[in-house]
Amino acid sequence: MVRLAKIKVDPAQLHLYNSALKEQMATAIRLEPGVLTYYAVADKSDPSRITILEIYADTAAYKAHIETAHFKKYKETVEHMVKSLELVDVELIAAARQPGI
Repeated sequence: MVRLAKIKVDPAQLHLYNSALKEQMATAIRLEPGVLTYYAVADKSDPSRITILEIYADTAAYKAHIETAHFKKYKETVEHMVKSLELVDVELIAAARQPGI
């Protein structure tokens, strides 16, 4: 399962949001074998516009992920920081990476 999360964050709270996001991502990767990849990027012209690429082993792994304590903590922490959220399910067409990465 591959998803893009397009998030608009309150610019005044961007530092706090980024900290909460990094903590949630690191914890998910460490504790959940079904969470395969996370990439979070900020728009250079507006750093409060964040896009996250999420790759899960399958839909069941995603459903398990959103029920974890660390994900619920993240959602509660950022609830008043996030101005908008758009979740876009996408199909992975191809992937390429350098060996050993």
